[in-house]
Amino acid sequence: MAHVKAGGTAKGNKDSISKRLGVKIYGGQNCISGNVIVRQKGTKFYPGPGTDIGKDFTIFATATGVVSFITKRGKRYVSVLPSHAK
Repeated sequence: MAHVKAGGTAKGNKDSISKRLGVKIYGGQNCISGNVIVRQKGTKFYPGPGTDIGKDFTIFATATGVVSFITKRGKRYVSVLPSHAK
């Protein structure tokens, strides 16, 4: 007979912490060099002009301008286009 009531109910009551993945700066928004644009696992988005990819697949800006998302040959690319507004 169990001496502690409901002793085993908390065993599977765990959850992992969220990783805060996703798009951080959307298309049409301004960014500066070094800003993180997309945090992802794997290459859901590929780097285009004005961006680069880190070892954890984070896409970040290497130029200052406006973020643009395009699809080319079935792949989604993120680029930073120079803004002409001064």
